[in-house]
Amino acid sequence: MPNPKHYLGTGKLKELKRLIQVYEPDVVFIRHNLTPSQRKNLIRELGIEIIDRTQLILEIFEKHAFTLEGKLEVELARLRYELPFFKGKGGELSNPGGGIGTRGPGEKRLELDRRKALQRMAFLKKELKKLQLDRQIMRKKRQKVGMPLIALVGYTNAGKSSLMNRICESGVLVEDKLFSTLDTRIRKSKLPSGREVLIIDTVGFIRELPHQLVESFRSTLEEISYADFLLVVVDASTPNEDGRLRVINETLVEIKAADVPKMLVFNKIDKCTNERIQFLEGKFPESVFVSALKDINIDELKHRLDKAINEMRERYVLRMKIGDYEEVLKIRGKLEILSEKFNGDSVEIEYITDNVTNKRLLNRLKEAGR
Repeated sequence: MPNPKHYLGTGKLKELKRLIQVYEPDVVFIRHNLTPSQRKNLIRELGIEIIDRTQLILEIFEKHAFTLEGKLEVELARLRYELPFFKGKGGELSNPGGGIGTRGPGEKRLELDRRKALQRMAFLKKELKKLQLDRQIMRKKRQKVGMPLIALVGYTNAGKSSLMNRICESGVLVEDKLFSTLDTRIRKSKLPSGREVLIIDTVGFIRELPHQLVESFRSTLEEISYADFLLVVVDASTPNEDGRLRVINETLVEIKAADVPKMLVFNKIDKCTNERIQFLEGKFPESVFVSALKDINIDELKHRLDKAINEMRERYVLRMKIGDYEEVLKIRGKLEILSEKFNGDSVEIEYITDNVTNKRLLNRLKEAGR
């Protein structure tokens, strides 16, 4: 059990003091989260800056937030985390900054009183709400187009952005770093059948993702729940695939995306031995094994994705006024009409199509006031 005063027990605390004297580091990282009093007591006892797990993740997030929405989400997450540390000293809100091994945003931020922090948080939530409305408008426009939305999800640094580049032949930023993608990116791709789809790249998941980050990034993460299909990307070269898949599934449950159809994709097989690949193929026989970096099996992935989307086609029955039938004619090429029954001023059609096209048809009828 963690020590309630220092988190570390007496023996570990003495050992850490000795290591600090020997190596003279600028900062000590604690891989778990600390309470405000634990962090304060450790700083006093060790005489050195202390960074806990959430602080480190926030530092990384700050360095990879490039859009306005991403920056606002990270600042809100930081304020949510730091709120218990504020002592009400009446200081002014410092500019976001500092970093690991420095005294900012630590010391100045600690002077921010709770009232000002709450005011700033309220402002950030308001601004994010505006951006969320903009996102909803864009989502409706995408739904009108009727292209299936495919979301790339997975543990951080699994190679999602590299895979997106291969599937879409686009130039998304690719870095071998944690959380290199914080802001949602969408690109168009054409599958072997000629079907056009939208591919969305999302922020990577991580074990025990701090709840402050989940809350602050909820509007970004919710894009996943609106997807028609998920490509769950896993780094094949990294052990503990079960643990990472567990984190992915838990996160999908939390953001209400667990029921979205999905396919498991093991990336980075170019870094694996033949024995490792054979082991994973035996364990996950329905998965696709690719290398985005070396362009291995990308065509197979596209064919499998094409087939999966096609199998999502269902039978529907729709009754409408004859005057509304023009909306059906506009997308008739995407419908497999089974029957048409005309009765006076109404018509009932039975057809087969994918759920994306069906949603598009219903939305067009709804927006036309029908």
